[in-house]
Amino acid sequence: MNYRHAYHAGNFADVVKHVVLSRLIDYLKQKDKAFRVIDTHAGIGRYDLSSVEAQKTGEWQGGIGRLIDAQIDKSAAALLAPYLEAVRSLNPDGGVKKYPGSPLIARHLLRKQDRLSAIELHDQDASRLKTLFAGDFQTRVIELDGWLALGAHLPPKEKRGLVLIDPPFEEAGEFDRLVDGMQKAHKRWPGGIYALWYPIKDRKAIIAFRKALKQSGVPKLLDIEFEIRPASREPSLDGSGMVVVNPPFTLERELRIVLPVLHRLLAVEKPAHWSLEWLAGEQP
Repeated sequence: MNYRHAYHAGNFADVVKHVVLSRLIDYLKQKDKAFRVIDTHAGIGRYDLSSVEAQKTGEWQGGIGRLIDAQIDKSAAALLAPYLEAVRSLNPDGGVKKYPGSPLIARHLLRKQDRLSAIELHDQDASRLKTLFAGDFQTRVIELDGWLALGAHLPPKEKRGLVLIDPPFEEAGEFDRLVDGMQKAHKRWPGGIYALWYPIKDRKAIIAFRKALKQSGVPKLLDIEFEIRPASREPSLDGSGMVVVNPPFTLERELRIVLPVLHRLLAVEKPAHWSLEWLAGEQP
């Protein structure tokens, strides 16, 4: 599956991924001590939804386009606020013309003491990312294979933080690389929070992926699945998921408030479901 992000920015999968990212960062901010966010596949950071790529698919209209002005109950709205504020910061005139990628959302949410490492392999994308964050001393942009960063850049000097592993799924074997990379990273930094994004497309591959995670030996794993339609006859992005390693104790409760709201807005065909499942270490 080729998930070149310019075509998909702001779609339902981005919404779910970035809501989870914002909740993890919000949790880290509960303590004064500094933390670092490491984004291993950072992309270009900011996406123009009027671009040829975005207009070709129009996927954002079924994602952030449905959420940005939706009427939402207070409890869910409070949890979604950090994410939506990051989106609105790029769209001061209302609506959604530009969409922030994960590094820009993370940067928007950081405090003065916190840091961001944005890692991108593709030279043109890395160059655009460096331009975006030029002069920002809190952000370091590194042109590097994100998989290598799981060794070379862990643990961060802050000893607190989050690693977002969000590969584009342009090559075969990405599910295996996710498991292998997560295991190696966890050995280097067992106290870190890790968020692993994956597409729901090849159902057999996901079953094998989940089995491998359960057998990985990592003690705390929360799997978030979000479908917008049942399995398609032709290969299609029917949903997306995130596995969170060392999830904050607040995360499951928050997602049980937020995910039903997002599902009501973003699902396109029944039966489709969302789920939260502890693959290891269910909390009492």
